[in-house]
Amino acid sequence: MNILFLGDIVGRSGRDALAKRLPRLREDLKLDFVIVNAENATAGVGLNVDHARSILELGVDCITLGDHAFDQREMITYIQQEPRIIRPINFAKTAPGNGSGIFTSPKGKKLLVVQVLGQVFMKKNFSDPFSALDSVLTASTLGKTHDGSLVDVHAEATSEKMALGHWCDGRVSLVIGTHTHIPTSDLHRLNKGTIYQTDAGMCGDYNGIIGMDSHEPMQRFITGMSRGRFIPANGEATLCGVFVRVGSFGFAESAYPVRMGGALEQIIPRQPDT
Repeated sequence: MNILFLGDIVGRSGRDALAKRLPRLREDLKLDFVIVNAENATAGVGLNVDHARSILELGVDCITLGDHAFDQREMITYIQQEPRIIRPINFAKTAPGNGSGIFTSPKGKKLLVVQVLGQVFMKKNFSDPFSALDSVLTASTLGKTHDGSLVDVHAEATSEKMALGHWCDGRVSLVIGTHTHIPTSDLHRLNKGTIYQTDAGMCGDYNGIIGMDSHEPMQRFITGMSRGRFIPANGEATLCGVFVRVGSFGFAESAYPVRMGGALEQIIPRQPDT
């Protein structure tokens, strides 16, 4: 079972890169599942209905969100109608939608997708991510109720992401972080077989500042004052993520980072499949 997870889509640049490259990636990698984080896809803040629909129409099987899940207010209603969109499981007890879902490929393979928010350095006081994950993973068993599983850890602190990775080790196929937009180089297999990476990176323009046009962030750092809103950078985006081939027992046979197009591909080409 071949799985592609792509990090935070940021603005039009990220959406355009996805539209341009995903059809070829699906064919070349013989993908069974494509999961993307899209909480910054609409002007860098949340995800609106039109953009959600266009992303799903590209062949994306599941969209995950994050702390900006409902910044576009129309998502509050739409997420209840579209089970392929997953919000963080510990966002709030009254939040609409689901924090996990099991998706079935045309070949009959089942993939569990879960998203959880970290607590450290986050602006909102989200509930305990460890117990929230445990409730889902206890209710379902890798290799029995589903053939593979992926946990998107949307968090700021690398240590918290690592702790959640070890918490899930041996219980899921892949734990991968999102939110900070910078791809880390620590893709590896944990002691009990789970593949882990602290952050997938983003699908956005790396010649900005974490996907945003550099002018306003620079002004805030230099002057300490806000003079406008953040605007997504519109140069060529790099698609950043992870490819994983999951075997018959639910654990990865191989995995490698994906970085295509834009500034990062000039330095770090996509790794060959071995």
